[in-house]
Parts: sequence; C-alpha cells; structure tokens
Amino acid sequence: MMIELLIGISLVGAAAVFLLPDKYSARLSFGISLLPILGSLYMYATFDGVGNALLEGSTLAFETKINWLSVGPYELFYHVGLDGVSMPLIVLTTILSTLAILSAWTPIDERQSQFYGLMLLMEASLIGVFAALDFFVWFVFWEAVLIPMYFLIGVWGGPRRKYAAIKFFVYTNVASLVMFVGFFLLVFGLGDSIQTLDLPAIAGALSTPGAVGSIAGMSPNTVKAVAFFLMFAGFAVKVPVVPVHTWLPDAHVEAPTPVSVILAGVLLKMGTYALLRFNFTLLPEIAQQYALILVAIAVLSVIYGALLALAQQDLKRIVAYSSVSSMGYVILGLVAFTLYGLGGATFQMISHGLISGLLFLGVGVIYNTTHTRMVGDMSGLADRMPVTAGAIVTGSFAYMGLPLMSGFVAEFLVFSGSFSADFAYAPLLTAIAMFGIVIVAGYYLFAMQRTLFGQFSVSTDYEITRASVHDVVPLVVLIVLIIALGSVPELVFDMIEGAVRPMTELTATQQADAGPEMLGLGVSILGGVLL
Repeated sequence: MMIELLIGISLVGAAAVFLLPDKYSARLSFGISLLPILGSLYMYATFDGVGNALLEGSTLAFETKINWLSVGPYELFYHVGLDGVSMPLIVLTTILSTLAILSAWTPIDERQSQFYGLMLLMEASLIGVFAALDFFVWFVFWEAVLIPMYFLIGVWGGPRRKYAAIKFFVYTNVASLVMFVGFFLLVFGLGDSIQTLDLPAIAGALSTPGAVGSIAGMSPNTVKAVAFFLMFAGFAVKVPVVPVHTWLPDAHVEAPTPVSVILAGVLLKMGTYALLRFNFTLLPEIAQQYALILVAIAVLSVIYGALLALAQQDLKRIVAYSSVSSMGYVILGLVAFTLYGLGGATFQMISHGLISGLLFLGVGVIYNTTHTRMVGDMSGLADRMPVTAGAIVTGSFAYMGLPLMSGFVAEFLVFSGSFSADFAYAPLLTAIAMFGIVIVAGYYLFAMQRTLFGQFSVSTDYEITRASVHDVVPLVVLIVLIIALGSVPELVFDMIEGAVRPMTELTATQQADAGPEMLGLGVSILGGVLL
C-alpha cells in the first residue's frame, strides 16, 4: 500500500492546504511534501522488483491489483506497481515537487493556498502516472495532470499566461485523444483474445504471434503500425519533439519558476515514459521496422532544438529549447533498442529532470533579483550571486556532458547504445546527434559568459542581493544529486538495467516475426531522404 500512501498523502495534503489561510500554506505544503520523499526513498531502499512491469517473468514491487468495475466486455482493475523504470521516476517526482514548493516561497505572494494545493495535487497525479498498470487508471492520472498545470500557468504566470495555458491545454488534450484512438485500435485488433485493459495482460496477448487481426481492410501489421504511430504522435506532443514542440517555450516563459521546474523535470518525462511503456514495450517489432523514421525525428529534435536555443536571448527560453534537444537523445536511445540505449534513455530522463530543474531554479533566482532574464541586460552577476552562478555553471556543464556529472553518463550510454544499434546508418545518425553537444556548449558558454562574468552591470534599478535560504537549498540539493549520479551511476542504472534488459530479449524474438516488406519500406523512405 506504499503507492496508495504516497498518492493519498499528497491528495489529503492538497485538500488541507486549500482550506487553510494563505499565511500557513507554504510551511504546511512543504512539511506535507516531505512525507512522499521519505516514503519514496524507503521504497527505493527496499525495492525488490524483478524484470519489466509489462513483460512475463517479472515481479513488481509494491503491487496492488483489485478488480474494480466492468465497462462493456472489459474488466478494469485498480492495478499499480513499480519496476526499475518507474521507481526512479517516482523518487524524482517527490524530490522535485518538494524543491519546487520550497522555491515558491519568494515569488508566489498571492493565492498561496490555491497554488500550493495545486502543486500537491499535481504531485499525486504524477505519481499515479508512473505507477498505474491498467490503461483506464493510467489515463485518469494522465489527464488529471493537465488540470493543476493549466491553472498554475494561467493564474500565476506572466503577462501572456492565458495564451500559454490554453495553448498547453489544447496541444496536450488533442494529443491525448490521438493517443487514445491509437491504443484502442490496438485493443480492438486483439479482438476476443483480451477482455481487460490491464497493460501486462495486453502485452502478453500481443506477444502471441497472429494475435492482432484485420480491421477495416487493414492487414494485422498495418493495424499495429497505425496504432503505433497514433500513440507516438500523442506522446510526442508531451515529450515534446519537433515539430509539435511549440507549446513548450510559451508555457515555460509564462509559468512561474516552481511550475517550470515540474514542467521540465517531470511532466515532459510522462511522454518519454509512455513511449517506452506503450510504443517500445507493446510493439517493439513496429519500432524496429520504422527505426529510421523515428531516429530521423530524434536527430531533428536534437539539432533543431539546439539551434533554436542558440538563437535565444531569454535565459528561460534557452533552457526550454535545450530541453527539446535533450529529449531527442531519449528518443534516440529508445529507438536503438539495445541495453545501453534503453538504459541510457531512462537514465537521461532522470538526469534531465535534475539538470533542467537546477537551471530553471537558477534562472528564477536571477529573475527574482534583477527582474530581467535577457542575456544582454546583465553581466558580472557571479560576484554578487556566487551560489546562483555556481548552480548555473554546474547545470550548464552537466548539459554539455562533462564527466562526473549525470549528463555525461546519460549521453555516453545513449550514444554507445545507438552506435551499436541494428538500424541502417546508425553510426552516421548517432554522430549527427552528437553534434548537438557542440551546439549546447555554444549557447550555454555564451549565456554564462555574458551574464555571470566580466564587469558587473544590470539594466534595472533593483538591488542585487544574495539568494535566500529558500533559494539556496534546492540549488545545493540538485547539484549534489547531479554529481552523485555522475560519479556513481550504479545508484540508478542497476535498477534501470533490470527493467529494460527483458525488452531487448523480447525484441530478438518479435523482430524475427516481423514482415520484411515493412522494414524495407522504412529503410527506403529514410534512405531516399538521406541520399
């Protein structure tokens, strides 16, 4: 019942904070948010799961499965449990939620009860997304995340907050509909062989050769391919990947700093986590057939996102666009479908959550002090704000993939896995993606040099003061975690490896059953583009 306890504490805490006067809400929400952290760390220390949550032969940690209700021919279960992929993401969620709440003490000065209540509500929903194993339960949590995020951007955001909130909601809601259609196309294709929406049961049915039948004149392989790309399109918006990324910079720029931390650190991981669970676990043979197209999308996101970041003057937009680039590395690792590729992609989810959280917090401290985020409006801040400057330098170096930082481990694993992948042009496409690191170094070195070093100058009349305790503690915690994972990656990677290794073993079997004509189609499409 540990998962239910984490979700329940956050939900009850959210209700309690909503009802209290504003002056008590910050301290109470911070105190409540410490309980899920302690719970998740206890779960991490006692984790005894084996294998992948959706595949046969696994033993889930903290599993609960209760027959809930029937909808038509389908039995719905309240089914939650953790494997080596979901466990680290839940720890990441609880840590970033608490740090975001702590960092909100300075910038959030109105409607505090509602703000902190929504933050706790979002934490509960995110934990549910990473723990749910029945599609219905998972979808409820997936959609529930949209509600607090919409209000957090639309009420406490910047001058264009309403536009950014509506754009975020429309993009992600339409994406959910597309994903929903793709998933049920796959379920209907299974016909009477499946009478439940339980994800492990669906994965088991799909592993049987010939389980998917024809629908509306489409061959079974076409049904699976259409379902795969509908689900991919839906999740790609949440990641986001180019060209469906345009909601992200607006949401980040308008959102208050604590919300940006959760948005980049955890909410984007919902998309990559769902891709791993649905697309690459349920339909690995389709992912292999169209690997070249998927890798092209990943490389495009890496390079295009990095070039967009290079052209920005707003520090928040730089971090936002660099997130698009970093999420491209996750897609690249997933498509590689090797142990290091899948493990590196999952490690990158954790690493990016910490690094982007650190950078958004650092930029938030600068904005709260100077009331500007424009690179050209300030210089020499390191002398007046040494801790904040140190945090931004650490986050930037971690983004660049310097050794002893989590970004280095994540990118090394992704590139190692991608270089040895089976898809055509793997070394060439991986090398192109690696060029994104050079661009990352360019825009972060440019931003650091202009804002932190040189002669002190700020084009505002606000007094430049050192960061408060509420600002410093989250920065220090994230710096320690980034260096810890970069120095001892086994803290997380051993757990991840246990969950992704069964996927690579399953792929070898299902790839042999795939139709060679579809593989040829995927190769010819990308080959024509490259040549």
